[in-house]
Amino acid sequence: MANITYIEASGQATTLNLPDGWSLMQGATANGVDGILGECGGSCACATCHCYVDEARLADLPPASDNELAMLENVAAERRPGSRLACQIKASAALDGLVIHLPEMQE
Repeated sequence: MANITYIEASGQATTLNLPDGWSLMQGATANGVDGILGECGGSCACATCHCYVDEARLADLPPASDNELAMLENVAAERRPGSRLACQIKASAALDGLVIHLPEMQE
């Protein structure tokens, strides 16, 4: 399990305790976090779960796949060094305490 904090564009913070293996997108959509749409259901095909990972924690994540990097070219909000797709980040004990920020828009 991992405590993940989502910070919406409005500044609203929500911390969720996600089971291992759940994607950060699944956690957000299952718990009504505003700012992640996940229109493709987590298949890395739409970029509507774009998020910003604290750069200090990027090394804790597996590297983005070529497919994720291609999808990040299509994000609606500014792409930053910490940009990732929440559907591609799986909760694990190693990610406990992770904070992600959500952009103002997803599409």
